[in-house]
Amino acid sequence: MTDMPLVDLEAQARVVSRLVAGVPDSGLAGPTPCPEYAVADLLDHLKGLAIAFRDAARKDLGPTTDTAPDPAGPFLPAAWREELPGLLGELAEAWKDPSAWTGMTRAGGVDLPGEIAGAVAVDELLIHGWDLARATGQEYVPDEAALRAAHAFLLAAAQEERGEGDIFGPVVPVPDDAPLLDQAVGLSGREPGWTSPKPS
Repeated sequence: MTDMPLVDLEAQARVVSRLVAGVPDSGLAGPTPCPEYAVADLLDHLKGLAIAFRDAARKDLGPTTDTAPDPAGPFLPAAWREELPGLLGELAEAWKDPSAWTGMTRAGGVDLPGEIAGAVAVDELLIHGWDLARATGQEYVPDEAALRAAHAFLLAAAQEERGEGDIFGPVVPVPDDAPLLDQAVGLSGREPGWTSPKPS
């Protein structure tokens, strides 16, 4: 996967920040389209990836870029409503530097080209934004440039053999004429029609 487009992450980061602001405290234990994540876990994952990919863009390699995400923790900090939007803003700002997209960097303990790391950051914001919106019943209108870039990245990834440890699940087929967001969601291994189960 090469020749990934340089994307301004600011608009998509704002979309995700608005979704974060709309999460009620009562919804933190609710399920998400990621079976291993409750809403609180997803928010904590967003926090961790914002830090990791911010530092990957800056080539500030160390503990924040060397550790793979852990679905079991750590736990969401008490000040997540204040911290997470700021971290998402820092992530977007770091990827505005063209040098972030060049050379080699590291994220999640994996060495990878800057342009691929940037594409993964876009994809993470796009797909996990969808996860959060679906889990909390919020409307989701992603940034168009981020959507197109994430779809291109996921389509390229789907053409490669997936095995154990792959970051994506098996592709969920969707109609060829489905909206681009549904296509991206399916390529990420999610069911585009997923909705949060009703309480019994």
